[in-house]
Amino acid sequence: MRKLSLLLAVLMLVCSFAACGATEEVKIESTADLVGKKIGVQLGTTGDIVIASEIEGAEVMRYSKAIDAALALADGKIDAVIVDLEPAKNIVAAMPELKILENTDYAPEDYAIAVKKGNTELLGVIDVVLTEIKADGTYDNLVKGFIETAEDERAPYITGEQVGTEGTIVMATNAEFPPFEYTLDDGTVVGLDIEIAKLIAKKLNKTLVIKNIAFDSLLLELDSGAADFVIAGMTVDAERLQQVDFSQSYYTSEQAVIVRADN
Repeated sequence: MRKLSLLLAVLMLVCSFAACGATEEVKIESTADLVGKKIGVQLGTTGDIVIASEIEGAEVMRYSKAIDAALALADGKIDAVIVDLEPAKNIVAAMPELKILENTDYAPEDYAIAVKKGNTELLGVIDVVLTEIKADGTYDNLVKGFIETAEDERAPYITGEQVGTEGTIVMATNAEFPPFEYTLDDGTVVGLDIEIAKLIAKKLNKTLVIKNIAFDSLLLELDSGAADFVIAGMTVDAERLQQVDFSQSYYTSEQAVIVRADN
């Protein structure tokens, strides 16, 4: 009886590694290898509603923050993460156990600032500000400060609070998208988008109020009137254009795939 029990134990051990259908090592070398995999995305983003949802057989795991998806990837709970390129760079810089997949074929996408449908007055001011900062070098300086500069060297590019005398203007964002919007240790929301928002408020001589909420709630916040504009590394697409009006583009990005470095 003891010999039989030992034999069964050995068989079960062998079964767990090979004979009984153990999962093969996941190898992802291109987007074609994402078919049938567990893919992490930030809820409501392009990676969620456009890319991952269209991958054949993929199990899409949705997280409120891209960093949470990255942590799940590092822990082996999922096979890959799809997120915008610049946030992806920030993630792998902080997590050397992860890397960005080089062989991707996703089309470029434009970020723009959203306002409530029909708010042509505010939209006009926003477009004027974007045109001006692109022309006078301010925009290039912001790109240098937040896109091309390491996070621990960005302090010179982060300005103080924008305070005006003509009331307040409310910006909604999701501060989980570095380097466009993220929080410092003291809770201050900073980033390239935040600096653009300050310039919009300054143009109107208004005090900027920043509301940091979940990404998938941003357009609802705008529609309800709880926010005046949304700037959050948001891609212009057909579905969103039915809900809100967008400014001219202020940044062109693309989707990136993050995998484990030992992949």
